[in-house]
Amino acid sequence: MASIDHGAASGGNRKTLLWLVGIPTFMLGLSFAAVPLYDMFCRVTGYGGTTQVAEDNAKGVIAREMAVRFDSTVDGGMPLRVVPASVETNAIGTISTVTYRATNLSDEPLRTTASFNVTPENTGIYFNKIECFCFTEQVLAPNESVEMPVTYFIDPDLDENSELRTIRQITLSYTFHDS
Repeated sequence: MASIDHGAASGGNRKTLLWLVGIPTFMLGLSFAAVPLYDMFCRVTGYGGTTQVAEDNAKGVIAREMAVRFDSTVDGGMPLRVVPASVETNAIGTISTVTYRATNLSDEPLRTTASFNVTPENTGIYFNKIECFCFTEQVLAPNESVEMPVTYFIDPDLDENSELRTIRQITLSYTFHDS
């Protein structure tokens, strides 16, 4: 009759148990880290049309012009009207300030935040915001209208990207959410 080495069997069972507990725990940890890591990735690379944040344009202005169209969408059922700024055409690198106008259409205070992106998506890495209402929550009193400024510039490095040579317009879009 063969004898079984219980010490070796229990060591193998412990190793298997550690793998069975460790892998799901690791996966759970990754799921919590995924959102902030994805957000950081988008901000660094401009992926998905994510814009950049800057303090100033140190690279100057170049002769090539770019039109910027402004767009807004309001989540369904939210009593908010937003009128975007008019299209602007400036030399790339020009720092410009435009204004969105928002109106609370209700008799109650309204809290809103805005998510944003640019199209074409591969221009996000070059679209820099210096100041934006989207950086903070906006609170509108009942029936109040407010001016919401955005100060931005297009990074002159865009002109060096051969894939973007034919681009003549960028659209900055905001979606307003109840917060």
